[in-house]
Amino acid sequence: MDISVVIPSYNEEESLRELVNWIEAVMDKNKFSYEVIFIDDGSTDTTWQVIEECTQKNASVKGIKFRRNYGKSAALFCGFDVAKGDVVITMDADLQDNPEEIPELYRMITEENYDLVSGWKKKRYDPLFSKNIPSKFFNWTARRISKIKLHDFNCGLKAYKNRVIKSIEVYGEMHRYIPVLAKWSGFNKIGEKVVQHQERKFGKTKYGFERFIRGPLDLLSVIFISKYGKRPLHLFGTLGTLTFILGFVMAAILGINKLLAIRHNVTAPLVTNSPYFYIGLTCMVLGTLLFLSGFLGELISRSGSNRNSYLIEKEI
Repeated sequence: MDISVVIPSYNEEESLRELVNWIEAVMDKNKFSYEVIFIDDGSTDTTWQVIEECTQKNASVKGIKFRRNYGKSAALFCGFDVAKGDVVITMDADLQDNPEEIPELYRMITEENYDLVSGWKKKRYDPLFSKNIPSKFFNWTARRISKIKLHDFNCGLKAYKNRVIKSIEVYGEMHRYIPVLAKWSGFNKIGEKVVQHQERKFGKTKYGFERFIRGPLDLLSVIFISKYGKRPLHLFGTLGTLTFILGFVMAAILGINKLLAIRHNVTAPLVTNSPYFYIGLTCMVLGTLLFLSGFLGELISRSGSNRNSYLIEKEI
């Protein structure tokens, strides 16, 4: 199979029929063998009924239904798990991503041998202050930290080699940073293509202001897991050891000064009257806890897989 199109959907009943027809026209025109995988992320409208209708009319359309809303990352995770196409395309269900971009994305993966190609919505039709400016800031931060030269990490329209999506784990809000996950999994040939962004035709955006908090936190999570996920003791053990040594040195200096004062028959204040005693004691306790956290993390990381599981109600 040439292409799998993975489409997370949440309360998008009005746009799905038009999107399926549009994708079908593009695929038939270019003579691609394909499948379209819709993931109903716990919709409260008739999204699932529309998906069932589309599967009956078009054998290339498949559907997965979550019992509740898990989020876009969970939907992508399950879609990636069942995708069979040599090239996997992800796009949003709100008609803001243009299926006409699919042939060129497919060509870049198959002919130019990119592992991943990310869309860049150079001209956006989103609100300036609620989406455009925060998006520019997050993209700038992600570029600086990841060293991946992409303008739009969060663009829903992306293309992947099949082996890429089978090698990464997407959870939380990690869909924003799939290129970072791919790079740290060893897929270094990451490209970018300017894509057409269209105004939302139906409904309204499903993302609120909470994404401004979750996004940076998940970026930190990606960095930590990628660098220390399999060796947490390297991080926590080092921090714990340095913190413990700092506290021990403080306590040792106070103790030595006290002993020297006693030896020379000089009245010295109680060690417990010095604030450095409590600072040193706190550092030693924190250092011990950090070391133990790293040790326990090391045991957990070696005890088995931490892959998430999601409750699927129906599958076509």
